[in-house]
Amino acid sequence: MLICNKKNALRLIISTTLFSVPLMTYAADHHDDHNGHDHSDHSEHSEHRQHDAHIHGVVETNIAQDGEHLLFEITAPGSDVVGFEHAPKNKEQEQLLEQAIAKLKTPNAIFSLPESANCEVSDIHVSHNMKSEDHGDHDHDHDHDHDHDHHNDDSHHEEHQGEHGEFTAQYEYHCETMSKLNQIETQWFNVFSHTQKMTVQYLGNSGQKAATLTAKKAVLAL
Repeated sequence: MLICNKKNALRLIISTTLFSVPLMTYAADHHDDHNGHDHSDHSEHSEHRQHDAHIHGVVETNIAQDGEHLLFEITAPGSDVVGFEHAPKNKEQEQLLEQAIAKLKTPNAIFSLPESANCEVSDIHVSHNMKSEDHGDHDHDHDHDHDHDHHNDDSHHEEHQGEHGEFTAQYEYHCETMSKLNQIETQWFNVFSHTQKMTVQYLGNSGQKAATLTAKKAVLAL
């Protein structure tokens, strides 16, 4: 499984304050699942961070190296990816969502790594919180009031969720010649034109780096 199996990189990430919460939370949640521990605090922390840091036009990218492996995590507002931040309301928006997911599942169209590093994508995970929940048939004669209240709660949940609709993409690369990885270029701004800038946090053999990329400055030097 992506990231959670790369324990060395995770320990390195968790021991620093370089990265924001999502990458650490993703790993912690899966680690807790494996050990049967409760990770509700992690989820709550992550949700709180997302709501606080959610800025239209700004995409966050965390990159961590672990030996021959390179781990990416991208967090992007729904408005940057599909132009809206709520569950699809019509066929056109459903199509936009499907197209966006397909684009996010092609990391080689989003990032370019030096050919000399011999990097290949080994794992891809894309998720979002903009789905319409199917709550089944509420047309029951019994407990109608409860169903009505539940429906109102669902509507409130979807409205609140839509205000912070976002996508998360996680990629893992295996690089045979990691020493040749001297830069990372992104085509994100060509694929998703609503984004104004990408904040990047990197942790690897070359040390810790932080940068802000734009359509005119789309290369992270390592």
